[in-house]
Amino acid sequence: MTKPQQPMEANCAACPIVKSTERRCVRADGKHPPDCPTATMPDAARDSLGVYKSEAFREMARVASQVERAGYAPEHNGLHAVRPRIMELVDFARRMRYGKLGLIFCMGLRKEAAITEKILATNGFDVVSAVCKVGCLPKSELGLTGEEQLRPSGHETMCNPVMQAAITNRAGVDLNILLGLCVGHDSLVLAHLEAPATVLAVKDRLMGHNPLAALYMYDSFYAWMHKPMFEEDG
Repeated sequence: MTKPQQPMEANCAACPIVKSTERRCVRADGKHPPDCPTATMPDAARDSLGVYKSEAFREMARVASQVERAGYAPEHNGLHAVRPRIMELVDFARRMRYGKLGLIFCMGLRKEAAITEKILATNGFDVVSAVCKVGCLPKSELGLTGEEQLRPSGHETMCNPVMQAAITNRAGVDLNILLGLCVGHDSLVLAHLEAPATVLAVKDRLMGHNPLAALYMYDSFYAWMHKPMFEEDG
């Protein structure tokens, strides 16, 4: 007896249909490769629609689309982007009728966090903010060697995304805003937050917190990324 064939796993990032308006995910009669989840997983599409129509998520989905539309203005030569992300964030929180926002940020972006807090407060929100070093816990508790720390001798405070989450959870915020957290620390905080979260900016120490800059130079100055970045262990 043959087992039922499992659908191919999705790989939308490698879709061969270059023109987006010709893709099956954009138009019902569009083209698609064999692993297209829109074509192979209609049950998941139906289930997701049920979530968007549920009481818990209906308004969030509706407002997100409204904010997306407000980010463009029709001009004679097409749609023009007209809003920065901070404005979209404020509009989303306003339309959702949120009152208290959590600002979870990196110490290295404390100036940007102060400006963000002012903008949010100016627009009528109560802000509860938590810096990454909160708690002053030593990195040595993580079992790191001296070479694995920035300061091999003496106390070095670890980033504490779990406590950052606890702070905004206890405050009962309506929405969390992540600003400049490290890779991995953002994963930890997202795993422990009780309220929804959005990202204002992410950490990129080299690229001025613009990670896409390296991708834009993938075929030029960063062509070395065509090969594996790290040697295999052992």
